[in-house]
Amino acid sequence: MRHGSKGRQLGRTAEHRTATLRNMATSLFRHGRIQTTTAKAKELRPFAERLITLARKGDLHAIRLAGRQIQDREVLTLLFKQIGPRFAERNGGYTRVLKTGFRQGDGAETALIELVDRG
Repeated sequence: MRHGSKGRQLGRTAEHRTATLRNMATSLFRHGRIQTTTAKAKELRPFAERLITLARKGDLHAIRLAGRQIQDREVLTLLFKQIGPRFAERNGGYTRVLKTGFRQGDGAETALIELVDRG
């Protein structure tokens, strides 16, 4: 039984899954949008939105908590100086997932995950 085990496994160990989500969130904040599989995009959404909520708070504790997940100092600064204030008036729903079809090689369903334009 799968009681209490939420989220997708994505065919990875727990450590690999965490590293994948951290790297994808870093790329999302750096570029504003990324293309990936639908399952990864749906798994990334709550992870990234939690970090944006921390950026909205903007205090030292929030910076340290987000710094555990975002290892790139440049992207962390971008998150707290630009992305957080941009969504200051918005109560959640900072990202959107748009399905884009199927990948050529293996037929996996792909999606575009992006930050919503206006706060």
